[in-house]
Amino acid sequence: MGEFGLVERLTARFAASTAPEPAVGPGDDAAVLAAPDGRVVATTDLLVDGRHFRRDWSTAEDVGRKAAAQNLADVAAMGAHPTGLLVGLAVPPDIQVAWLEALADGMRAECEPLGARVVGGDVVRCDTLTVAVTALGDLRGRDPVRRDGARPGDVVAYTGRLGWAAAGLAVLGRGFRSPVGVVAAHRRPEPPYAEGPRAAGLGATAMVDVSDGLVADLQHVAVASGVGIELDTARLELPAKLRDVGTALGIDPMTWVLAGGEDHALAATFPGASPPPEPWRVIGRVARGRGVVVDGSAYDAPGGWDHFR
Repeated sequence: MGEFGLVERLTARFAASTAPEPAVGPGDDAAVLAAPDGRVVATTDLLVDGRHFRRDWSTAEDVGRKAAAQNLADVAAMGAHPTGLLVGLAVPPDIQVAWLEALADGMRAECEPLGARVVGGDVVRCDTLTVAVTALGDLRGRDPVRRDGARPGDVVAYTGRLGWAAAGLAVLGRGFRSPVGVVAAHRRPEPPYAEGPRAAGLGATAMVDVSDGLVADLQHVAVASGVGIELDTARLELPAKLRDVGTALGIDPMTWVLAGGEDHALAATFPGASPPPEPWRVIGRVARGRGVVVDGSAYDAPGGWDHFR
């Protein structure tokens, strides 16, 4: 098919989106999107075959949705609304075109409910299948919610799922394909996108996408803000499904909740006098000090994913 034939096939999939059209979309040297706020939120991520996904574990559409979700969640974590994606594909020549079309369909499906769409990208030949996504967003007049705004006296809360994707990865790593719920969570995260901008409106002082693990990502907030964060595991939700999987695999499921990544929940701090309403769940507080403390002690287990550990 060749490079240009492939690009034409993929852009046709993105053109089928019902999300608002950009001023200039795929097919030119660059896309042009409206930026009513005057500022653009931008974030990027890489997914490498065999490292971030496995084609024998996930369908092409799964990979597309996951690639979009982990970037769109970062936009939401700034308190912004996603507007568009740019996608770079490094593709081995033996990949079937149908697989890449399904990948594109997954990205489009993840973007569409948010009013965002894929607006451009690039395709190159490479030995290892790699998906590089850049997400763009609009703040709609609000200030971004950064990691460095937490202050002593704030409460710490989260919304979304924690530990499900890690449990799914553990199940797949043992050669199983069920329980379906946790396996699906690994394949297709479900970030609480709308809660990012809502948290900004509720006065969140700091926020982060939980991509590498709750302790690890709250550590980023603690360091950036120059504070301590105290977590109470009794306040963390531990669903029966995770307890059942943990029992079956001989793993304490709380380790998935505290250190498992890729669910893309949102964690944030709020003024203590104004704790957030549901679906946010208060799980601790911000105090003077440094780093994250769990149940009164330093957390001595791995706190999350580190590519170079």
